[in-house]
Amino acid sequence: MAWREAAAANPPRRFAGQRYWARPVPAFGDPAARILMVGLAPAAHGGNRTGRIFTGDESGNFLFAALHAVGLANQPTSVSRDDGLALSGMLLSAAVRCAPPDNRPTPSECRQMLAFGATACLAKSTEARDVLHAIHLASRGLHVLPPAGVDPADLVGPDLLTPREAEVMELLQHGRSNAEIAETLHVSIETVRTHARRIYRKLGVRTRRDLRARR
Repeated sequence: MAWREAAAANPPRRFAGQRYWARPVPAFGDPAARILMVGLAPAAHGGNRTGRIFTGDESGNFLFAALHAVGLANQPTSVSRDDGLALSGMLLSAAVRCAPPDNRPTPSECRQMLAFGATACLAKSTEARDVLHAIHLASRGLHVLPPAGVDPADLVGPDLLTPREAEVMELLQHGRSNAEIAETLHVSIETVRTHARRIYRKLGVRTRRDLRARR
């Protein structure tokens, strides 16, 4: 409570003069939803300011665009409680209803979500395309992370990859060049290189030959 009220009393310059919600942030969306997305907590100057989960900070900019792209939201933006946004088949909530300091999911918090049957645990740094992939998988009843009872710290190999990294890995294993992968996935070559570096690091390989040997 103290943190949420302190954040409201001392807003950054870009929000100066705005009236903060500064109360517990309720769930938002379709009460009869088939998909529940749970965030860690409202952002100090996002949901704590606007009164709607995932609204008013960078997370909402790509989240609602992704929901709109798959037909779960009636518009691609969320800026305030009265902007007309409505969700269908999706309910958004948070494990903690008030903005805490250092709003960031830890590995132990991810494991707690998995223990309650979560199908994905995404950090704020998750790329927009990977969020969209996760939503697609969840809508089909599939897991982005392993089922309850499995500790992510014990995972090795492909289970550590994001959905987008798994796509890139498959194309790399089939001998596709960076340029070909970029064209197939509609991303830049530099993005492909970034994914490849992460794949090599997570799988403990050094070359494409090593990667193809894991097929």
